[in-house]
Amino acid sequence: MYVYSMYNKQILLKEVLFMRKKYIILLLLCISLVLSSCGSDNKKVSLPNNSPSSPRATEEPSQKPEPVKVEKPGFTRETYPKIDGSTATIPLSEAIASEILGITADEAKNFIKHNTTDPAYMNLIQGKADIIFVTEPSAEELAAAKAANVELEVIPVVREGFIFLVNTNNSIKSLTTKQIQDIYQGKIKNWKEVGGADKEIVAYQREANSGSQTLMEQTVMKGLKLEDAPKNVVMGMAGLIDRIAEYDNSESALGYSVYYYAKTMYNKDTIKLIAVDGITPDDKSISSGKYPFTSSYYAVLKKSDAPGAASRKLLKWILSNDGQALCQKSGYVPLEVK
Repeated sequence: MYVYSMYNKQILLKEVLFMRKKYIILLLLCISLVLSSCGSDNKKVSLPNNSPSSPRATEEPSQKPEPVKVEKPGFTRETYPKIDGSTATIPLSEAIASEILGITADEAKNFIKHNTTDPAYMNLIQGKADIIFVTEPSAEELAAAKAANVELEVIPVVREGFIFLVNTNNSIKSLTTKQIQDIYQGKIKNWKEVGGADKEIVAYQREANSGSQTLMEQTVMKGLKLEDAPKNVVMGMAGLIDRIAEYDNSESALGYSVYYYAKTMYNKDTIKLIAVDGITPDDKSISSGKYPFTSSYYAVLKKSDAPGAASRKLLKWILSNDGQALCQKSGYVPLEVK
């Protein structure tokens, strides 16, 4: 009786263990199916950091060029949004106006009126402009927007590179990011310290709140304090390039600008663009992001603008395939190279 009972108990135990394994397997299969189903619906969403409290605009486009054809907005000169922007985006604004309004390049030059970066931001904040094409906002410009209770929407429209310039008489071909930072902090003062001639480095800067100076502070220095060098501060993008191109002691000069302006708008045969960390700035290295100081030109508008606002209609077309093709035709680096 005892043997028979133990035998039955052993059978019963084996059946219980077998059933438990089956339920565990079924449970694991169900969990796997549920997780798989959830995963298929969860898409990665990247939100742009364009809050007025942030000193940095988003580095990556928050809107990709439209995959389908977007019809050109039916603007007239009277209904065209009020445009402003930086010096380097004047040709962009003119090309867009010429295409959309069906006017000649000369007519577009007379129609489009740009100030420089900081005044353009102020005009947008004060309601004197609907949309501006600029570099990312400085801390002061963001503070001005916040004080006016205006929230800015900052959207990349074309890629750009922040480049460094020397005279063609300078033997230097490349600098590292650290060397550039040390030069502009006043730690490196002679070209021989970076492989050049035994000459003092004259490192030019732009005026505060200019687009170039904001890029220098945010993209290159990243919180490091620039040396206070008032004698070397130059007003205007052309002025700085002229100093590099025509400076009497030309081997000493160093400056910076944006790629499009130095390459297309104000090119001088006595200046050269140097590599940074061994990467030469060109269309390919900038569009791919391989060049270390890659940024964008942004369309900036008020976040409160309605979906049907003229500013949003214009922006949607610029981000379309046709709009990006026009940007590239005008000499700018599109967000995505086809």
